[in-house]
Amino acid sequence: MAGPPETLPEAAADITAGPEPPGPMREFWHHYRQNRGAVVGLGFLVFLVLLALFADFVAPHPPDAQYRDAFLTPPVWQEGGSWRFPLGTDATGRDILSRIVFGSRYSLSIGFLVIVLSLLGGITIGLVAGFSGGWIDSLVMRLMDVLIAIPGLLLALVVVAIMGPGLFNAMFAIAIVYLPHFVRLTRAATLAELSRDYVTGSRVAGAGLPRLMFVTVLPNCMPPLIVQATLSFSTAVLDMAALGFLGMGAQPPTPEWGTMLADAREFILRAWWVVTFPGMAILLTVLAINLVGDGLRDVLDPKLKRS
Repeated sequence: MAGPPETLPEAAADITAGPEPPGPMREFWHHYRQNRGAVVGLGFLVFLVLLALFADFVAPHPPDAQYRDAFLTPPVWQEGGSWRFPLGTDATGRDILSRIVFGSRYSLSIGFLVIVLSLLGGITIGLVAGFSGGWIDSLVMRLMDVLIAIPGLLLALVVVAIMGPGLFNAMFAIAIVYLPHFVRLTRAATLAELSRDYVTGSRVAGAGLPRLMFVTVLPNCMPPLIVQATLSFSTAVLDMAALGFLGMGAQPPTPEWGTMLADAREFILRAWWVVTFPGMAILLTVLAINLVGDGLRDVLDPKLKRS
């Protein structure tokens, strides 16, 4: 026997009830995973971060340990190689695999800190220029134009030459190189947002200048800044390696990838592994970060977002 018919409110509830809309993180991942290259890059980058965090447990040897009985030992698959040193050793008997693993800490942390410094400085200066206008805006932008006109590596070399070679001085120099890009991007996004109704409404409601800058306008300027920061991260890793290669960045015996390449210059012809493996580490890391940046651009840019 059929049961009693559903009441009108219950039937209406069944009709209007639909699937729960996905959360922002699920929607982000749905669009991000459509770019297979970005997913591969993200996987490799996560692997590299875990490798850097647990380097003390992963590396088979301390990065500075010298083994006098193993100068320029070839990789394990080449004649004369040993599983004791899977990727071989350098001219002073240090294990290359261990130095690459520990070097990931320096390269990733240096690139991250450089981008954080540039991003914080660029956001602050760009917001001030966009909100101020007039001669302050003109002065800031002309200064940024001067910095952009100078080749990045040359500017970094000049700053390091003035401050002296070293890891932190090189980080500061690279941060100055990328500062104008974030300033210009923040200013352009700020000028576009200032003409919108929600900013006018906040002004009428009595919001102060700091609140307008950092609470009202800045969150709507972040998507392009995040993409730019990700893509600049890979270039910062390259520039730090270049400064290390030129002897102006991290100093020996720091296991930084660029410094490892500099130490191996004279052994390129007779010990290919000393140069090849640090170079491959730089190549794969930069490629992975660029792929992640491309994926973020596809997700955060509405014009490129896939259905």
